[in-house]
Amino acid sequence: MYLAATDRYEQLPIRQVGKTGLRLPAVSLGLWHNFDSASPYYQRKQLLLAALDRGVFSFDCADRYGSPEVGSAEKLLGEVLQHEFKPYRDELVITTKTGFRTYPGPYGYSLSRKSILQAIDHSLERLKTDYVDIYYAHRFDPTVDLFETAQALDQVVRSGKALYIGVSNFDAQQTAKIAAMFRDLKTPFVVNQVSYNMLNQSVEQDDLLDKMQQLGAGLVAYGPLAEGLLSDRYLSGIPADFAIHRTSNHVFDQGKAVVTTKLQALNKLAQKREQSLSQMALAWLLRNQVVSSVIIGTTSIEHLDENLQALEHADFTATELEQIQKILN
Repeated sequence: MYLAATDRYEQLPIRQVGKTGLRLPAVSLGLWHNFDSASPYYQRKQLLLAALDRGVFSFDCADRYGSPEVGSAEKLLGEVLQHEFKPYRDELVITTKTGFRTYPGPYGYSLSRKSILQAIDHSLERLKTDYVDIYYAHRFDPTVDLFETAQALDQVVRSGKALYIGVSNFDAQQTAKIAAMFRDLKTPFVVNQVSYNMLNQSVEQDDLLDKMQQLGAGLVAYGPLAEGLLSDRYLSGIPADFAIHRTSNHVFDQGKAVVTTKLQALNKLAQKREQSLSQMALAWLLRNQVVSSVIIGTTSIEHLDENLQALEHADFTATELEQIQKILN
């Protein structure tokens, strides 16, 4: 029988999400890759339990996650929620999303009212829970009137199937537009989840951080290590077939050799800070309080522990920040 560590809330900083009452651990665990029907269930379960023991009480999923069976990541998390995590459900922040292709036909990827209201029911069935804590629109859908999407998400909350609403992959302008609708509807909109890391600072160039602060909401960063680029794995070179996330394609605009040089310079600075490159990259994201949490992806407890150690040295001097930006420019 699993008993969570009694000191779990002493392990990590907990951040308020904007001006809302929602709070998240500085680091959340994502189930995007390798948490599915093709993965070893026992090992993944042990990682989820280890995460909670270390103060990671936020678990991020989506109806699209899972290979070869779409939705199987939610099913895996649902098994743990039904059993080991059941006594702790009220402590957890369980999040999921909809908006990318999950089944054939026009409603299998839409943010229409029909798609959203069907998708939340399917997700809850797979997750084996009555509600999620945050329900996200996974992307902006230009084919559906935005107010229809906002109304449907509002109904998800009013029906008790989610406590808060978030958006994901919305730019500053799109976020401001739907946030105004949520404000009129009195929908508890709390967060935008976007791709953000040292190499991909598009959210800063778009002024999204400032916009989230103005809205009294938070930002959750996914892809904080740029698919592993911001680690010691590629300091000697980046393979020709390296698969970067679609949101970070521009990272290689000047070629992989340029990126390798940047990684080497960043690593030297991290060593001076007595951190690994990945630890410095995570800490760098959390330097701004608008960033409520960063979502890491791992299948290793050892890797989990290494990432969490980033919080032991999360402060930067002005000189360090200047050096980092000079390397990245």
